[in-house]
Amino acid sequence: MRWSDLLRMSVSSLKRRKLRTFLTVLGVVIGTASIVVMISLGLGLQQSMYEEVEQNGGTTSLTVTGMSGYGSVYIGMYGMDEEASEKYITDDTIEELRSLEYVESAEPVINVQGLGLKGNYEGYLDIYGMTPEALQDMNLKLEEGGRLPDPDSPELELVYGNAMIMNFYDKNSGMGYWDGEMPDIDLKTDKIFLILDQDTYYQSKYTDVMSGYDAGDGSGSTSGPKIAKKYVVQASGVIAGGPETYNANSYSVFCDITRLKEYLQKEFRGRAIPGQPTTQSGKPYSKFVYSSAKLRADDMNHVEELANTIRSMGYNVSSNIEYINAMKSQFAMVQAVLGGIGAVSLLVAAIGIANTMLMSIYERTKEIGVMKVIGCSLRNIGEMFLLEAGFIGLAGGLIGNLLSFLMSAGINAVVSGSGMVSGTGNISYIPIWLVLLSMGFAVLVGMTAGFFPAVRAMKLSPLAAIRSE
Repeated sequence: MRWSDLLRMSVSSLKRRKLRTFLTVLGVVIGTASIVVMISLGLGLQQSMYEEVEQNGGTTSLTVTGMSGYGSVYIGMYGMDEEASEKYITDDTIEELRSLEYVESAEPVINVQGLGLKGNYEGYLDIYGMTPEALQDMNLKLEEGGRLPDPDSPELELVYGNAMIMNFYDKNSGMGYWDGEMPDIDLKTDKIFLILDQDTYYQSKYTDVMSGYDAGDGSGSTSGPKIAKKYVVQASGVIAGGPETYNANSYSVFCDITRLKEYLQKEFRGRAIPGQPTTQSGKPYSKFVYSSAKLRADDMNHVEELANTIRSMGYNVSSNIEYINAMKSQFAMVQAVLGGIGAVSLLVAAIGIANTMLMSIYERTKEIGVMKVIGCSLRNIGEMFLLEAGFIGLAGGLIGNLLSFLMSAGINAVVSGSGMVSGTGNISYIPIWLVLLSMGFAVLVGMTAGFFPAVRAMKLSPLAAIRSE
């Protein structure tokens, strides 16, 4: 019997039992959609992780830090105060890192905490001073009209994270964004006061109990608490996205490292800058110490070797590759669990296919007997029933994938509106390979479920089948 005849007879048989076929296909649709959507959730989380990694320098990025204990010292001979002997990130360190093999670039980073003031509002700022090259390398997506800080500007220009407005609150009421009160500040255009010396600011703001001075009593006494300097700063740009659209840089503020360094050295002249190491007597370290160094390797395959080299030099190193490798196993487990949950639905659908095919055999016993008598081979009979089961799987897989795309779009629309996921805001991601794999799996499940009914049809006695009513 020709394949065209087998196809025609299989399709004709399914059409004769429309309701039963529809219900069987529906089971495969639900099973396929369940598997695809479940796996797409795991893939979407993984995709979000990759996007976040790209926002943090990509797969060739490394972050180098010195010893964690800033302020630790080494006591030398004669009991003299000596500077710390531990490894710190200084200008000399940056040059040393740049000279290493596989290093494409090495740039210093300063991370300090500041306080922003605007009218009755104040908010904490997590400030990162970076070189123009490092800022350019971050590929920050800014709102229209925004730009990176100008390194030649005499003023300190800031790039605000899109969620920084959430950190501001009313000093009088204590109310802020999370209390339902949107701060009356436009970070894109408004100038604000920046406080770098927060300790001095709060000491001057509140009554000094020990000395009896009140910064707000208007006495103007020169012997009162020192007043923290306020620097007028303005934004050069704001990272694109609404306040609740999360990304890796939503709560960060970026500026030019040279300008920030000048401001810090001016503000804390003769004193240790917060976060900087000191000698045992509390004196500032003679060399400026950076918070970290951002490195870029020339190739992703050299990241691990480069990291080991830097660790052997006595520095701490973290890389996005290590982060990705650590997360991959977790995502694989998540996808396996989610896929297993969806597979239960397809297993139930497979039972439905087997039941449908067995019922079809009982109803077509005489037809099968006639086919055997007129010379139709057992193989052709088996192929006909396998084709019917395969058609059910194919139809269910096709419609199930269409349904999964609709479900995925709905999930992404809800999640994107909530701003819970970074990057594109998609928590469900369906690649083409998942569509093809699920289609093939649905057909395989259908044909597997139809195998035993097909074998049963092949084993029917022709004479008994013809006599059957």
